[in-house]
Amino acid sequence: MAHDNPRSDDVHATVSRRLRAAAMRYSRSRRAVVDVLAGAGRPLTLPEILVAGTGYGLAQSSAYRNLGELVDVGVVRRLTSGDDHGRFELHESLTGHHHHLVCMVCGRVEDFEAPEEFEAGINMLVETAAQRGFVVDGHLFDMVGRCATCS
Repeated sequence: MAHDNPRSDDVHATVSRRLRAAAMRYSRSRRAVVDVLAGAGRPLTLPEILVAGTGYGLAQSSAYRNLGELVDVGVVRRLTSGDDHGRFELHESLTGHHHHLVCMVCGRVEDFEAPEEFEAGINMLVETAAQRGFVVDGHLFDMVGRCATCS
């Protein structure tokens, strides 16, 4: 995301607030990680973050440490997929609710939005859980298969 994009400014302001609340500063490295993830449009592996962040001068150890800290403060979410690589994306509180298409061959993960009817069905399930005394904080839905490249 470009810095002049109002949405980008909103994301950075929210990230800055969350880090301040955790007594952490919004360093250049953390901002670089957020910029890379915001511009990706899909969850990325650490190697993909490093390649996309080449212009920022991100070192692997710094990027990995910052990812862990950003996960801890609720800015980044770590996903697992069909391969051995964890993937990272901005938390949906920053990007909006979405789900994932996961390729079990290459491990690529793509974002997608489910139809409103699907989400309405999930809301009915949340109500059913509430009737049983269970408090639902959120839901995850991944479709697993093969991407167009691996089909």
